[in-house]
Amino acid sequence: MKRKIVITALCLFATLLAGWVLRAAQQQRTQKISTTPAPPLRVQPAKDNDTTGKTVAAAKALLATLDDAGRAKVSFAFDSPQKSKWSNFPSGIFQRNGLRMGDLSPVQREAVMKLLAVALSKQGLQKVKEIMEGDEVLKNSGLGPGGGRPAGGPPPGAGSPPGGGAPGGGRGPGGGRLVFSRDEYYLALLGEPSLTDPWMIQFGGHHLAINVTVVGKTNVMTPSLPAAQPATYKLNGETVRPLGREYDKGFVLINALDEAQQKQAILPYQMGDLVLGPTEDGKTIQPEGIKVSALNKAQQEKLWDVVYEWVGILNDEAAAAKMAEIKANLNDTWFAWSGPVTKGSGSYYRIQGPTVLIEFSPQRGDTEHIHTIYRDPTNDYGARLVKK
Repeated sequence: MKRKIVITALCLFATLLAGWVLRAAQQQRTQKISTTPAPPLRVQPAKDNDTTGKTVAAAKALLATLDDAGRAKVSFAFDSPQKSKWSNFPSGIFQRNGLRMGDLSPVQREAVMKLLAVALSKQGLQKVKEIMEGDEVLKNSGLGPGGGRPAGGPPPGAGSPPGGGAPGGGRGPGGGRLVFSRDEYYLALLGEPSLTDPWMIQFGGHHLAINVTVVGKTNVMTPSLPAAQPATYKLNGETVRPLGREYDKGFVLINALDEAQQKQAILPYQMGDLVLGPTEDGKTIQPEGIKVSALNKAQQEKLWDVVYEWVGILNDEAAAAKMAEIKANLNDTWFAWSGPVTKGSGSYYRIQGPTVLIEFSPQRGDTEHIHTIYRDPTNDYGARLVKK
């Protein structure tokens, strides 16, 4: 028995040591560098009948369903520290602020979903719902209230931002125990909904952070973190894969490259998590892999198809403008891959350009636990739209 305990302890130590070495190697090769200052963007005024106008109307309709206490809970100043308080962690080890979905009446919950339906695309709203339902699956697996695990470390479903720990600090409404449920998602509004002045919609919970900044006619959805665990589950007899297209299209893209191109694209080391996840605002990394300009037209179209899975979460009008901006920077955009190119593998990929950073990262190769991040190093939180 003693021999078995010693062997188990040695195996655990070896696993931890390998993880530390891998993280150190990744940080060494993905050294963070300062972003290049970008000029302000011109803000076009919005109208009542365009997407911003409809989003403002939906936000005001939601506020009308709340009493004074509810409005105080959901409302923050636009420049509040709340702006960067988002995480992939579940309740219990991360304290979110705003309106908790589980505390709302049916009418109020419907008003929240109507706001998201206007701000996001149909595809984007569906993705959000599927991620939330995945958390309900975790709850029903015995990890939810009554079966929750202590928050001493990230168990299955907890996820972990780069560097570990629980950004933002504090323990949520689980008393230090991880709480999973579609009820554990929060809405915050930063700034007053307006056709002219900047404001923001922040919606998220475990494995989800949607940050939509609205300034006049322009809508920006960076930084945002759509993730999933389980990445595959059954709902009403149907198989649901919240990030299924991102996974499938990534493998289509890497396998559309010839051998020489793959050799350029594939990183000489293994990635196990996001580089620029939560708490990494205001940073970027040195581009690696293959330049998109080195791809042929058909390969480029496959890459843009992958990019749209993130860009297209936002409403169609804003997504079209963002795609045009990203494509205009084709010559300075890079694609990198880490891991096997055989579908079924837990491989990482990254698409990086002057105004876009996308990472897709199965957690240490686990295809049922996937983190992703979508950023614009020049315009996260609409920085260029509010710059004076």
